Amino acid sequence: MHEAALSGTSPPAQPRAVIGASWQRMRRLGLDPDHGRDGSPLSAAELEARRRASRLAEALPILRGGLMSVAEEAAHIMVVVDADACVLWRDGSNPVRHRADRLGFTEGVSWDERHVGTNAIGTALIARRPMQVYSAEHYVRSHHAWTCAAAPLHDPRDGSLLGVVDLSGPAATVHATTLALVDTVARLAESQLRNAHLAELERLRAAALPVLAKVGERALVTDEHGWVAAVSGVEPLDRVALPRGCAPGEVWLPALGGCRVEPVPGGWLVRLSGDSVQEPTRAVLDVRSPRNCTLTVTAHSGTWSYPLSPRHAEMLFVLATHRDGRSAAGLALDLFGDAERTVTVRAEMSRLRRRLGAILAPRPYRFADDIEVVLERPEAPELVLPHSTAPALRAPR
Repeated sequence: MHEAALSGTSPPAQPRAVIGASWQRMRRLGLDPDHGRDGSPLSAAELEARRRASRLAEALPILRGGLMSVAEEAAHIMVVVDADACVLWRDGSNPVRHRADRLGFTEGVSWDERHVGTNAIGTALIARRPMQVYSAEHYVRSHHAWTCAAAPLHDPRDGSLLGVVDLSGPAATVHATTLALVDTVARLAESQLRNAHLAELERLRAAALPVLAKVGERALVTDEHGWVAAVSGVEPLDRVALPRGCAPGEVWLPALGGCRVEPVPGGWLVRLSGDSVQEPTRAVLDVRSPRNCTLTVTAHSGTWSYPLSPRHAEMLFVLATHRDGRSAAGLALDLFGDAERTVTVRAEMSRLRRRLGAILAPRPYRFADDIEVVLERPEAPELVLPHSTAPALRAPR
């Protein structure tokens, strides 16, 4: 199949859809199937700075505890990369590490698809799901002696992609349960990060309650990411979307309307002012990066960005390309190919509208009529939400 894909002849069978899509991207990039594309590794100082800045450092003990013994016994290495596919840490079997050195698979290098072709790390960052890539599924021939299994990790505070944890080794050592193990350990690491965030939020809550008691008006206290620690006179909610670079003053918030924002230790005091604050006039849906899709909304009081989950990115993409709106049944058909799945669609739209407020309108679901909507997409059609299996996304690709 690999040789047929490179030569343009008819393959004996079709590769997995996610592999075939990746090979198509590599051919469009013109990547050398023998050597890939050389990249400059980070200096020792740059690598250390990335390690210190990454939240993956907090998850490293869990990742090592869950995977290192397996890596040693199964002749594998454990690799942790950031959201840019830069290798931050690499541990495991010494013989396999030496083989990886000869391949250039070392700390500080970029292991994304643009440099090394189809591989579990780079492809998982684009597909946004756990990936196992075996032997000739790798686009670059020098990687055919390898097998790798990778799972992405997300920051529970804002849903952003932190990076990927991977187990790699000789192709002969492939095992059907490796991917499940890597994914399970990745979920444990995310749980640890989530528990750490909940502990921070609990500390903020203890400090916020006396503050709210003195306010005497409708207000709430959030952390720097908009997670609500405590409320007074406001219906309880989990999170509010704060403007990018939030600063004290008047601001319009999607879920609350006009507010006054004041800093408190560890977060923000948000007072519901009831004042007439200009609502947003422009929304930019940016799906150029398959790793980080965002909705950026501009209002008179500032600009804020909302990181999107894969599902919400799909839904907003459909609405941005159908300004007249979609019914629940229509969205279900767009997303799942099944017009009966309206319950799922309504639940997801309810979550979105709680976060985005007046930006989205119901009956039919659509962007509000008075908002300018800009859709920023990559030039290559196959790079538009490549992780998506929704019929509305598959058809253009």
